[in-house]
Amino acid sequence: MKVDRLVSIIMTLLDKKRIGAQELADMFEVSPRTIYRDIDAINMAGVPIRSISGVGGGFEIMPEYKIDKNVFSTADLSAILMGLSNLSNMVRGDELVNALAKVKSFIPADKANDIEIKINQICVDLSPWSGNKNIQPYLQMIKAALEDYKLLSFEYIAHHGNRSVRTVEPYQLVLKSGHWYFYGYCYNRSDYRLFRLSRMSDLQIKQETFISRDYQKPILDFEEIIETMQTEIKIRIHKSVLDRVLEFCTYDHFFPDDDEHYIVNFPFIENEYYYDVLLSFGDKCECLEPLYIRAKMKQKIYDIAAIYSN
Repeated sequence: MKVDRLVSIIMTLLDKKRIGAQELADMFEVSPRTIYRDIDAINMAGVPIRSISGVGGGFEIMPEYKIDKNVFSTADLSAILMGLSNLSNMVRGDELVNALAKVKSFIPADKANDIEIKINQICVDLSPWSGNKNIQPYLQMIKAALEDYKLLSFEYIAHHGNRSVRTVEPYQLVLKSGHWYFYGYCYNRSDYRLFRLSRMSDLQIKQETFISRDYQKPILDFEEIIETMQTEIKIRIHKSVLDRVLEFCTYDHFFPDDDEHYIVNFPFIENEYYYDVLLSFGDKCECLEPLYIRAKMKQKIYDIAAIYSN
């Protein structure tokens, strides 16, 4: 990821007096053009890096702004290593390995054990238990396209199974609710779109590059909108699906009905997704009210039964 490469570049410049753009590009397996953009980003972040031309030239942090390695506390190093280590479980690459190695070089020997303990206190494993095996390689391909401003093409399955072939300028990888997406400008729709990786197939990096646009990041927080759309319905569930229902509401929505069942005030939006959620609980869930949703559930169950009766 870009932020990890920026951290690694800073660490490299702290260790070396001066280093050339091509050497940095080779080290991180990106183009010199990408390195120049990274240097601009680091300068904008407040770390002054100057460029020296000629033989023996390159980039260096201005001497009066050199950072002492002791500026990083145990908590700082633990936080950086925790983030890089957990990210590397899913988004692999030499730049992450390099960043980890350089950050670890800042660890004083007398603090190594304390930092190791803190790192291991939190584990974030982004890889799925099972499922679509394309996610990992697609992450690497999108990451490479982001680095070099390359167009992506792929087949996409949208709502209701509609298939289309898309050509997209990639701008951002997004992890939301355990699912990976990427955000980009879609040539087919002439607008920005958020694409879920699990719905993509035949992903290819095209040779064509693009000039980065000024874009607004995607809106990912729909909590206020969802709250206005949600209503509470009353369902009766068996205790065996209690853990699954807790994924959608807190325990204060549950009221014991007998030793085996609960009445739940369940947050519900009237669309196919939420009907499918109720159906996924099988015979361990009954919609009590409102009656029109109960009637729709009954019809859906009849429709399913009709498929198996033929």
